[in-house]
Amino acid sequence: MSFTYEYDRPAFTTDCVVFGLDQENLKVLLIQRDIEPYEGQWALPGGFIKVGESIDNCARRELEEETGLKNIFLEQLYSFGAPDRDPREHVITVAYYALVNLTEHAPIAATDARNAAWFSLHDLPSLAFDHDQILSKALERLKGKVRYQPIGFELLPKKFTLTQLQNLYEIILETKIDKRNFRKKIIKLDILIETDEFEQDVAHRAARLYQFDQKHYQKLVDQGINFEL
Repeated sequence: MSFTYEYDRPAFTTDCVVFGLDQENLKVLLIQRDIEPYEGQWALPGGFIKVGESIDNCARRELEEETGLKNIFLEQLYSFGAPDRDPREHVITVAYYALVNLTEHAPIAATDARNAAWFSLHDLPSLAFDHDQILSKALERLKGKVRYQPIGFELLPKKFTLTQLQNLYEIILETKIDKRNFRKKIIKLDILIETDEFEQDVAHRAARLYQFDQKHYQKLVDQGINFEL
């Protein structure tokens, strides 16, 4: 037996806030729209959910189609459903946020995107739709979550220095952190693997490189670790 609905229904989309980090700034990946509405304006990558497609699959598909990014950390953020947020019709969007290492993920514009580029959060263009609100919510989530879950490692190279790790937290949280206390806390958590490798081609004394120990961290989570910096 088939059923049909009597009432009109809103459309659904997904939008992705993709964060990256360089030595000085937290950045967000934007696409330049190649179609109306807001043709030529910058926006978050995203698009409409296909019939029979899961929300998660849509987010990953649209992100890959519009920017070329795939196999990255992606987590559902929030839903935005103001009736007037899209001039075409009533469109509800499920927003996601993603974390990537800039050096390993160069964006490539595709499908209905004219261009794709990284922008510093301190120098953003005007955004289409309500994407400024979505970005603000994603930044709020990132600042809160990075304190109690080590998602920030997704923004770093696979091997990193303790200075790079501290710099990550200072940039995201927008505050200076005492070097000695930070290193004491992070080492005490026992979630880093000390390698025998050091920085290459640096003007200063080369620092040791570390790796995030995902397997050991998961064991600690199962034991009730309190990860808070």
